[in-house]
Amino acid sequence: MQAILINNATIVNEGETLKGHILSANGRIEKIFRGASPDFEENSSLRIIDATGKILIPGIIDDQVHFREPGLTHKADIYSESKAAIAGGITSYMEMPNTIPPTTNKQFLAEKVNIARQSSFANYSFFLGATNDNLRDLMEADPATVCGIKVFMGSSTGNMLVDNDAVLRSIFSIIKIPIAVHCEDEAIIKANTLAHKRKYGEKIPVMMHPAIRSEEACYRSSSYAVELAREFGTRLHVLHISTARELELFDSVTPVEKKKITSEACIHHLWFDQSDYAKYGTKIKWNPAIKTHKDKEALIKAVNDGLIDIIATDHAPHTNQEKELSYLNAPSGGPMVQHSLVAIMEMVRNKQISMEKLVEKMCHTPATIFNINERGYIREGYYADLVLIDPDSSWTVNKDNILYKCGWAPMEGRTFNSKVTHTIVNGHIVYENGIFDEHPRSKQLTFKR
Repeated sequence: MQAILINNATIVNEGETLKGHILSANGRIEKIFRGASPDFEENSSLRIIDATGKILIPGIIDDQVHFREPGLTHKADIYSESKAAIAGGITSYMEMPNTIPPTTNKQFLAEKVNIARQSSFANYSFFLGATNDNLRDLMEADPATVCGIKVFMGSSTGNMLVDNDAVLRSIFSIIKIPIAVHCEDEAIIKANTLAHKRKYGEKIPVMMHPAIRSEEACYRSSSYAVELAREFGTRLHVLHISTARELELFDSVTPVEKKKITSEACIHHLWFDQSDYAKYGTKIKWNPAIKTHKDKEALIKAVNDGLIDIIATDHAPHTNQEKELSYLNAPSGGPMVQHSLVAIMEMVRNKQISMEKLVEKMCHTPATIFNINERGYIREGYYADLVLIDPDSSWTVNKDNILYKCGWAPMEGRTFNSKVTHTIVNGHIVYENGIFDEHPRSKQLTFKR
């Protein structure tokens, strides 16, 4: 394995920004140099990257993606979406269970791991999905290799809606590894949908999406999940918070490593608001829905204040044909992994968030919250998962540079001012200035629990 010296970088790590140099060897960060550049010469066993003017951060860890394999590979697959993720600076991901078949037992989990082992460009782990009748499977999950248990407390693919209160209480009381929840109240959503059908028939405008999948639907479900977690001492992670009201459920005082209840915001809820439905239509139909400008601003503030612990993508691609259907028929979700980092970099440029906070929420806290072994930080001895960013290299998203298998992006037409130039995974340069190493060297994530 060729050693790599990243020279003259602006390193952002653990709340500090410094000029320095990183040497990696045998897949690990061997030495962090401050001050003058070390006196090494490039040769067959050492590659030197001049990072002058570039920002070096730990590899991003995305704790919520849907890569659609197996069963939905006309939309996406692990190969295509992990490749797009690498171009976006994501070196590790945790993938959700609502595939076909759903990942609800050891067999289906092992099949996914095998696919990723052969085709994933980024490091990987997979959630085990809860149902109303698979508690025993959940109890058998290996805490060292399974990132967490996913509970849909709202509608989902197949039979993965957990709506039996006795089952929910059993899951929250028995499971010790992190439980990640999608929180929307199904009864409220059904009632709101029926009311809008009475008014609009089958032609409900897409801008009604946040009224149907409403603040109340989110809050009722999130507050119940938090209530259960507090009752049983559950390690709970609430995914994709979308409303200002839900923020009252979380704690900004306790250090993240000691929190029992944590939360996440997704790029689209920090980027878009309700006014954008007129332009983007069903392309920005997500569950939970993108809501008001006030909600968006509250979420950004909560990221900065510590109420929200992680920034993720909820990358969930569908084909163009599927997304162009009417509101009631178009599926929710959209692709985001290739563009999440550069989108938040725009927020850094606009002084909505600091570079140090970006690294904290996208790199450090996912590793801390899920107890990932030796990733998420630039530390000697840790895996060399690293990303170099040119902060002053503008480019425009278009069909020629979109890497998602579905071929479209909600960010299409947007010009970004920064660009990922290098992505290093386990000490290998997997992506360099638009060129991929087509021999993935990813690893399955492991957890210290």
